[in-house]
Amino acid sequence: MSLIGKAIRLERIMNRDTKRTIIVPMDHGVTMGPVQGLQNMADMVNKVAEGGANAVLGHIGLPLYGHRRYGKDIGLILHLMGSSILSPDPNNKVLVMTVEEAMVIGADAVSLHINIGADNDAEMLRILGEVSRQCLRWGMPLVAMMYPRGRKVKSEHDVEAVKLAARIGAELGADIVKTNYTGDIDSFSEVVKGCPSPVVIAGGPKTETQEDVLQMAWEAIQAGSAGVSIGRNVFQAPNPTKMVRALYRIVHENWTVNEAKKELK
Repeated sequence: MSLIGKAIRLERIMNRDTKRTIIVPMDHGVTMGPVQGLQNMADMVNKVAEGGANAVLGHIGLPLYGHRRYGKDIGLILHLMGSSILSPDPNNKVLVMTVEEAMVIGADAVSLHINIGADNDAEMLRILGEVSRQCLRWGMPLVAMMYPRGRKVKSEHDVEAVKLAARIGAELGADIVKTNYTGDIDSFSEVVKGCPSPVVIAGGPKTETQEDVLQMAWEAIQAGSAGVSIGRNVFQAPNPTKMVRALYRIVHENWTVNEAKKELK
């Protein structure tokens, strides 16, 4: 029965026809504080929903202060881990919420952030395993943000490191794996082929141009990605609704970058 629950909830955060998704993370408040674009979360949720995003992702503050009670429907992914940039070790993500609590709030999925290579990655992997078991029990989809970060990691975009991080997420039960884009279609296709779970790319830091974001999204789709999970490059865009709409054209309708960027005008 739990697999039926997962399947039903996954359809709320992924397009049923394309089997792809556009997720807009808004979990930055715990890590970085009130960053530009997220001062009014309800307003931003509405803007990205109007653009066609499949889901928003954040901590409990997102449904508490971002629930609109109006506008277009959009999926809710509740983030269960956190740390701040003022922490002694920001890579040390700790559990701040449970699967059961997320269910009570009405989440369509939950997410975890795991830094492979961090000093405490063993504890984070233990949390991933435990939460994965809870998600199986309750029929809750699990999004695992899997990043190679730590003293042994020379580059967070190195294909071998990203392949390992993504594969660990799938092996421990993630229904969707989010990880770093490796920079080109060929290398990222290795990541996708090596990960049994659907893979979506992280948006990363703010890019120089909006076209850079669209190009990255297009390349990821060509490599076999199941979509994108982009935060700052969406909610800090000049027009977040238009930015999401352009991403929608690429992710769900297979438009080229030149075609999609017309949506930004």
